[in-house]
Amino acid sequence: MATVLLVRHGRSTANVAGVLSGRAAGVDLDEVGRAQAVRTAERLAIVPLVAVISSPLARCRQTARVVAERHDSLRTQLEPGIVEADYGDWQGRSLRDLAKEPLWSVVQARPSEVTFPGGESMATMQERSVAAIRRHDAALEAKHGAGAVWVAVTHGDIIKSVLADALGMHLDLFQRITVNPGSVSIVRYGSTRPEVVATNTDSGDLSWLRAAGPVGDAAVGGGAGPLVK
Repeated sequence: MATVLLVRHGRSTANVAGVLSGRAAGVDLDEVGRAQAVRTAERLAIVPLVAVISSPLARCRQTARVVAERHDSLRTQLEPGIVEADYGDWQGRSLRDLAKEPLWSVVQARPSEVTFPGGESMATMQERSVAAIRRHDAALEAKHGAGAVWVAVTHGDIIKSVLADALGMHLDLFQRITVNPGSVSIVRYGSTRPEVVATNTDSGDLSWLRAAGPVGDAAVGGGAGPLVK
């Protein structure tokens, strides 16, 4: 099937302030975040993208716009299914203060049991984000063929939950995954299993994606890797 490039938005003003911004308005990329978006766009410029799909929040739209600008025919599409988690009453609070809450340790060790006060559960967050990614992936593969490559610009916890699903990991293990601002992770959904090609990359040649084929049987012994010219 198609290949999805999971891009986390660049660093935001809330990231720097140490605040859990959630879905709050007025959270933009800072100077470093804008530079990260440019770096990511430069990496993806050589890849023939068929779509750039973004969380509706400003920091993601700003990142997605920079990526899409390198591809003249693309316009950013918004997808509510990959919006940031609804952190409820935790939204807008400092991470330092939140770390003192009894629920914090549960978020760290047993996220499948967590429902944010006044917000959504982490299990619901994973369910709707995975469903949105898989839905777009199947639709874009049907429209553009098995070699289609597309971008989803979204948030750290969303990408971690999608990667955990693709890796066959229980949600309680997803905190083992790191997804930095501006990073690119790569997933290809095959007919029998997903293939996690890369996680949390911020550099490296992606030109091999121009010739990426559909996922088949796993290569015994690891295979030869992509052919990069």
